Amino acid sequence: MAKTQQFCTFFLKKQFFGVPVQKVQEVIRYQEMTRVALVPQVIRGLINLRGQIVMALDLRCRFGMEGRSESELPMNVVVRTDDGAVSFLVDEIGDVLEVEEDCFEPPPETMQGETRELVRGVYKLQDRLLLVLDTERAVNGGEASRSVQ
Repeated sequence: MAKTQQFCTFFLKKQFFGVPVQKVQEVIRYQEMTRVALVPQVIRGLINLRGQIVMALDLRCRFGMEGRSESELPMNVVVRTDDGAVSFLVDEIGDVLEVEEDCFEPPPETMQGETRELVRGVYKLQDRLLLVLDTERAVNGGEASRSVQ
């Protein structure tokens, strides 16, 4: 019997992403954020989750996509990392999806730059690609790992 993997899925623009369910702490609606001075643009602020202060990263910004309009409120996918909980701001939450591990493929050659660094690989589904997000690189990679002077 083929081994399977479960992913919590979400959308950024029209792209379909997944994070392994064992890394997800919770999925919640938009939360008010407190802006923080002198941090990279990708860090949108801090949110308070029942007394736990969590950094909110805008994945649209991380992937170099255009920003949301003021009327579009992001959803939060709170993931557990080596450094604690982090909220990924996403456009829309999908379902929990179960896929067979042997269907996993490395990122396509056409995927370039930061996107290629942030995506561990893909699963070809019937109607779309599931891009598997590397949560540690999404948090620590690129501009978020550099301090602002």
